[in-house]
Amino acid sequence: MPAYDGTRFEPPAPVAIVTLRDPSSRRTVSDVMLLIDSGADVTLLPESAIRGLGTANGANEDFELMAFDGRRTMARSVNLDMLFLGRAFRGRFLLIAQEYGILGRDILNHVSLLLDGPEESWSEQRLLTEIKNQ
Repeated sequence: MPAYDGTRFEPPAPVAIVTLRDPSSRRTVSDVMLLIDSGADVTLLPESAIRGLGTANGANEDFELMAFDGRRTMARSVNLDMLFLGRAFRGRFLLIAQEYGILGRDILNHVSLLLDGPEESWSEQRLLTEIKNQ
């Protein structure tokens, strides 16, 4: 069950475990931890996970990031598939030098999640029409 992480975050915060896939070679790296952050505009992936793919796939363009405190940094981009909740999200993702990434609104706006803080868990909320179509 998806959970909150109380080891890295105080108070505990919701995290997702995703798989990254190189669309060219189809190689994957599993168990990539992302902080679920509805305040983040875009998804940021840990550089260490990309090294696990053994590829330099992507546009390799640099983008400027601005943190909530106004601090600016540069981030390199890669083109990948991110497998999350049984779906593949293909796109350009930015890399950060952290042990975990950030799952932002570019992905979160395509799913419905219920965050249960007291139980320190979260779940996908499936629409009734989706359930009927299965």
